[in-house]
Amino acid sequence: MTVLGISVSMIVVWLAVALIMLVIEALTVGLATIWFAAGALVALIAALLDFSIAVQIALFLAVSICLLVFTRKIFVEKLKAGSEKTNVDALVGEKAVVVSPIHPYEVGQVKVGGQVWSAVGKNPEETFAVDQLVKINAIEGVKLIVTPVKHD
Repeated sequence: MTVLGISVSMIVVWLAVALIMLVIEALTVGLATIWFAAGALVALIAALLDFSIAVQIALFLAVSICLLVFTRKIFVEKLKAGSEKTNVDALVGEKAVVVSPIHPYEVGQVKVGGQVWSAVGKNPEETFAVDQLVKINAIEGVKLIVTPVKHD
């Protein structure tokens, strides 16, 4: 193969494609181009075995697309890239203790993780007494939305 008047082996082309895809994947961590790097490696092996360029391209496309379609979702779920709750989002689902009563349609306070937060009931007509255990259901602005913890 000749590129810009320079004779280039398909082995070098597939190696370059694989490296470029790996670099893009490392920069984006989107689990998209990694599959094309794998396809390029399969095409590289085909080039080493002296298969035709048409077969190499077909293998590259087939392997890349199959891996992308059939395995990407599995790996995204397993790795859970970027889905770890941090900061305030980590409070949702946690339990808190009421430190200032929450009356119907009024703001009270709860303590969670050593910090005191403003809180309202998910059901605005509900009352929560001091020392009552509540569950954090959501966060709206700087207020926690809470419900009572059910005791078994």
